[in-house]
Amino acid sequence: MLYCVHRVMIKHFFQAIGEYTLLMGRTLRKPDRWRMFWRQFYNEIEKLGLQSLPLVLIVSIFMGAIMTMQTKLNTSNPLLPIYTTGLVTRDTLLLEFSSTIMCLLLAGKVGSNIASEIGTMRITEQIDAMEIMGVNSANYLILPKITAFVTMMPLLAIFSMAIGVFGGYFIGWFTDIITTADYQIGIQYAFEPFYVWYAIIKSMVFAFIISSVASYYGYNAYGGALDVGKASTNAVVNSSVIILFVDILLTKLMLN
Repeated sequence: MLYCVHRVMIKHFFQAIGEYTLLMGRTLRKPDRWRMFWRQFYNEIEKLGLQSLPLVLIVSIFMGAIMTMQTKLNTSNPLLPIYTTGLVTRDTLLLEFSSTIMCLLLAGKVGSNIASEIGTMRITEQIDAMEIMGVNSANYLILPKITAFVTMMPLLAIFSMAIGVFGGYFIGWFTDIITTADYQIGIQYAFEPFYVWYAIIKSMVFAFIISSVASYYGYNAYGGALDVGKASTNAVVNSSVIILFVDILLTKLMLN
């Protein structure tokens, strides 16, 4: 019985990979009408990117402040240098939070949005109507979303880094936990510019994963309204798992 379950799971896994690959093959093609593509692209820039700014702002500023407080309060040792708090906060923001953790948060917002939008079009037969008219529905619907989110995610990551560092300044300004001078020494000490590029590259890869996986589940959502909800849930869960796995690979390749 257990063997049969494993066989079914493996079959579904490879079937999903095949369907995803075929869908991306249809998606990543030259658009038939560039004017329509750019119109959709700018709409997705606003919807997927600009409308995510408030979430990025709120989460980043609070996480920068919390990381500064936690680091300072848990490393209060006179043997540690004064730049420890700022250094740990800065490198944590650059290496993981503003790229990986932020993308995991946006997988819930952006991924569910993409999956539910495309899934609704599928169950209402709008995608079928496009196919009947000879339109490459995958290219028309999915490509602008992928390109727009991949374009905006590095900007959101940089914005998150800056706001997170600024959040640490708030602790120095409004509390006596750390002085702004000590914090500033830490965020400037031994700065490695490659860490910024590392975060940017990771954010672009994760943005592609989020948008493409969500599009896959939305595009293959057949049935009714419950199936759209299921597609949104699967998109968020699976894209999050893939992001964590790819994060390990990118860290090994780029920081080894």
